[in-house]
Amino acid sequence: MAIVAVGRATRRMRGRNSMAPVLLVPLLLLVMAARVSSRTTTYTGSSSSTTAGVRASATPAPPKKHVSGRKQRVPALVVFGDSIVDPGNNNAISTIVRADFAPYGHDFGADHRPTGRFCNGRIPTDFIASRLGIKPLLPAYLAPNLTAHDLLTGVSFASGGTGYDPLTAQLASVISMTDQLRMFEEYKAKVRAAAGDAALSEILARGVFAVCAGSDDVANTYFTMGARSSYSHASYASLIVAHATAFLDGLLAAGARRVALISMPPIGCVPSQRTLSGGMGRECSPGHNEIAELVNAGMGTAVDSLRAKHPGARVVLMDIYGFLLDMMVRPEGYGFKESTLGCCGTGMMEVAVLCNGVTSAVCGDVEEYLFWDSYHPTEKAYRILVDFVYDNYLKKLIA
Repeated sequence: MAIVAVGRATRRMRGRNSMAPVLLVPLLLLVMAARVSSRTTTYTGSSSSTTAGVRASATPAPPKKHVSGRKQRVPALVVFGDSIVDPGNNNAISTIVRADFAPYGHDFGADHRPTGRFCNGRIPTDFIASRLGIKPLLPAYLAPNLTAHDLLTGVSFASGGTGYDPLTAQLASVISMTDQLRMFEEYKAKVRAAAGDAALSEILARGVFAVCAGSDDVANTYFTMGARSSYSHASYASLIVAHATAFLDGLLAAGARRVALISMPPIGCVPSQRTLSGGMGRECSPGHNEIAELVNAGMGTAVDSLRAKHPGARVVLMDIYGFLLDMMVRPEGYGFKESTLGCCGTGMMEVAVLCNGVTSAVCGDVEEYLFWDSYHPTEKAYRILVDFVYDNYLKKLIA
């Protein structure tokens, strides 16, 4: 697979306002992703026993009682979604939508290594797991070194590039939300085999199940690829809501009792979408944000219906749209200097394989940037966002 050469950029690069050469980059990236496989990538599960892929342990280690000095009230964090919460599942599948190479991981741990996280460091679910007092990092379910303790304290099934719309995962050759739910059933069997029915029941009753998806439906499937061109903004938002509702209904039916749904962000304001749809001034794209707002409104109604259908379950819609938009338009209020460009390369288009150690320079001070690449926030931005989510939503969910 050829990598599009975007040049070795610097932060003072004069050519930033000349967008013509880069407008085809996301199209090429997504077309290449769609052609990695002639069919949808489907997760088929373990080929052997239900404990396959888990490092053997005679007696699974009990979950740690304290992380960062906080008492543990939640036994596990289990996550579904896209690249915002994918800690490396895409490393294990055939797709170019991945981040297991430099400069990803630029600030991750003492060895600054890429892990498959689409970020310079930790991602939201790492911070959430820590704030919940579970563990400092949430591993990928498909990680080759997964242990029984990892299973008992939670994993992420998320796959970068996926969405609620089934077509989104197909175009990117990544793990669909439906297949993530199938993986969850396999996970339950592994937990039961490792620690018994009581441990599984505890996770289902008191664990936190977080879901984050939808951005790739809007940015990639609808706008960049034009794969749902017959849909209006409103009708496509309704399609996303319908698929998201079906996923959440399936998750609740599978036993999850505490579900946290992360809302759509103002996707039209991320650097790549500014470049593609924001005109010469690279303003926020109103069409992207209109769909995001419609989805969020629809999900508010859907959550109410799901609560009524599944009495005893707690389902919360964590609305990050307004808070993240404020970070984007008032970056200085959160300790940032740049919110319209990413730190990687030119900051306008580089993401996934386009943000690499060969063609992409890294900005001088990552701490000044809201975005790491042209699509994903920095570790610093995620930390601030998770503090907001925890204080305003998660505290109530686990109370």
